[in-house]
Amino acid sequence: MGENRARIFFGTELRRLRDKAGLTGKELSDALGCTPQWISTMESGRKVSGQSALDLDTYFKTDGYFHRLWKLANDVEVQTILPPGFPEYLEHEKKATSYRIFSMLLISGLFQTENYTRAILDANDGTNAAELAAKRMERKAVLDREIVPHTWVVLDETVLRRTVGSPEIMREQLNHLLEVSKRINTMLQVVPISAGYHAGLGGSFTLLTFDDRPDLAYTESAGEGLLIERPDRIRDKVVRWDLLRGYALPVEESRALIRTVMEGL
Repeated sequence: MGENRARIFFGTELRRLRDKAGLTGKELSDALGCTPQWISTMESGRKVSGQSALDLDTYFKTDGYFHRLWKLANDVEVQTILPPGFPEYLEHEKKATSYRIFSMLLISGLFQTENYTRAILDANDGTNAAELAAKRMERKAVLDREIVPHTWVVLDETVLRRTVGSPEIMREQLNHLLEVSKRINTMLQVVPISAGYHAGLGGSFTLLTFDDRPDLAYTESAGEGLLIERPDRIRDKVVRWDLLRGYALPVEESRALIRTVMEGL
């Protein structure tokens, strides 16, 4: 069995918060009623328990953060289906105040219909596709938080024209995109095929903005995901994003193109 990425991330986050609080492993273990060795074990990503996750949330006042990571670490489907880096990204996604999403191959998971997601899973493996698709729909809750994040989506036109599943599934999916584009906090644009070679052809990426920390980026290709924190690489993604906005059609023209593609299915 390969490494458990969510458990390793759990340990990394525990070490980060412990260092931020200026605590030694011994001091934290005394506060939690465990041994310093157990703190070391958790920080190394070797083991973690549900009770310790709850205790850490109580101590650091992290509102269930460690417990969610513990659940991810024990979800075999998450570990085998999702690409490296994605479980960590999901936790950051829940705290971001804005999303800038560019999609080159497929519609972003935040805006997929359940049938579109199921068709993707069927094409890859098919095992428990319906159950997994329903589970992935839960992710959309981040768009309906009390403080709604600002979301800017840019799609390559080929994403709209790539049939996933069936024409019926695509019509439903494209109609969902039109509905999403009407949300007051969401802007959706399309880079037309006529733009030719453009800054997004290197692959899909997402930029996350926070109130209390630097931006993060996430890229994914061929089943490999990468969470990016280095400022120079973030700047590169921001430049690419700005260039893509220049290539993209205005909002109303983008909606018109989506409707045109729907009518042709």
